[in-house]
Amino acid sequence: MAQLVAEWSLQAKCAGSKDALFVEGAKQRDARQVCAGCDVRRECLAEALDNRIEWGIWGGMTERERRQLLRSRTDVASWKAMLVGAE
Repeated sequence: MAQLVAEWSLQAKCAGSKDALFVEGAKQRDARQVCAGCDVRRECLAEALDNRIEWGIWGGMTERERRQLLRSRTDVASWKAMLVGAE
């Protein structure tokens, strides 16, 4: 069974180097730099937030930062709609 890949992910700066974004501790700071200036950063972050992905750097945010954002914004039903806009 083929795995579906989000179209936006093919345009990501990290395409082909995703293992570098799944690090722990101080290495996360360096991994976040990969996201700087990425054209699909908002789509990436929305994917992680909407799907409650708990590992890795997504959209320039660490797991801890995403958890904090989710706790502080329980009113958001769709991060994709909020960050990217309705399609």
